[in-house]
Amino acid sequence: MSNRTTSRVLAAATALLVLGAGAGCSNGGPAGADPQRVDVVAAFYPLQFLAERIGGDAVRVTNLARPGAEPHDLELSPKQVGQVSDAELIVYLKGFQPAVDEAIAQSGGDRVFDVASVQPLLDVSAGGHDHDHGDDEQGEEEHGGGKDPHVWLDPTRLAGIGDQLAKRLGEADPAHAADYTTRAAALRADLTRLDGEFTEGLRTCQRREIVTSHTAFGYLADRYQLEQIGITGLSPDVEPSPQRLAQVIEEAKEHQATTIFFETLVSPKVAETIAGQVGAKTAVLDPLEGLAAGSDADYLSVMRTNLETLRTALSCS
Repeated sequence: MSNRTTSRVLAAATALLVLGAGAGCSNGGPAGADPQRVDVVAAFYPLQFLAERIGGDAVRVTNLARPGAEPHDLELSPKQVGQVSDAELIVYLKGFQPAVDEAIAQSGGDRVFDVASVQPLLDVSAGGHDHDHGDDEQGEEEHGGGKDPHVWLDPTRLAGIGDQLAKRLGEADPAHAADYTTRAAALRADLTRLDGEFTEGLRTCQRREIVTSHTAFGYLADRYQLEQIGITGLSPDVEPSPQRLAQVIEEAKEHQATTIFFETLVSPKVAETIAGQVGAKTAVLDPLEGLAAGSDADYLSVMRTNLETLRTALSCS
């Protein structure tokens, strides 16, 4: 056998060994791609924020939802299905992203942390009018049977989820359990400070009604005594019926709304239509389902921007 042939055989054998090792990782479940860190898969941005803040340099976090994309409609690539299969911990919110639920049902096992199991979800109508949304009810049923998944918009609830996530990370990685607890406590302090800023900033306002493009702000409204008037239900993709549009226009006029809110990841067209009818302006109120592409913001900075937007729109002193 010539040297060249020998080299080829050795190269082929090496390639097979590498492929075999890769397959072993895939099928072996939570072996983790990085032996020095806990491999965590987060289903969308707020859960990535939690995992990174609490995990620190002891974890490697992969967010399944791309920046700038609506996470409800996420479709997983084969690579992402593999990431779910290989993760040592999967942080998700059951019922929010059907594709993630399906991947977890196939291979999640006991490696899952469902944040909805820590903080029971509010009904869609919490924090606002309980209207018959007609055509929009189907969209609400598709995203959790009339439950509002946007639990992270109440900083105090997010802090509670963080405390439990620290415990789960400690179980997966006992050597760093104390570090996870310490970082969760630091995050809780930040979120408590944020909660105080919202409470104080929204204490005295001329109006307390917020007209939003979809019903994403129930937890925010519930926590800070606001009233949410949603143009559509939970699904941002559902077109409101003409009857619903007319109803929202009437309510916006009744409450003398000066601002109709739309979102970073959703078209502002419907909000602009209502604003034109009411004589109001539009502004972004971010439900923090994901960051805009290229953004250098984080959960805390976006929430503070939301607070200033609300203070201006509601004429708070």
